[in-house]
Amino acid sequence: MIELAKRWRGWTRSQTDVEASELQDEMRAVGVDPIRECHHGERVSVAGTVRVVTLRPKQLTPALEIELYDGSGYLTVIWLGRRRIAGITTGRRMIISGRLTCSPVARVVYNPSYELLPMAT
Repeated sequence: MIELAKRWRGWTRSQTDVEASELQDEMRAVGVDPIRECHHGERVSVAGTVRVVTLRPKQLTPALEIELYDGSGYLTVIWLGRRRIAGITTGRRMIISGRLTCSPVARVVYNPSYELLPMAT
């Protein structure tokens, strides 16, 4: 009976669930932490796909902000003093390493080191 329930869940999974699961598997193969398992104040290494790239208006302190998704959760990454970093575009996969700051609204890593991963084919 349990096996039948597992099969049913597999047949009824949405495309989004399937893609999230595949992305988690790919990121796990890179050897990083899942975003959902990271905690405030920890030094983290996470990998994912850039979903959103945001540039602050020129009147404010320059900053490049991205949203990184690994299939388990989202993380905001902010580089202060930068308006652009070559190679960081929507859809790009990357690894970031830095100290995680959590608020009730978001998980954020400021000025992390990063590695761009090869583009998916």
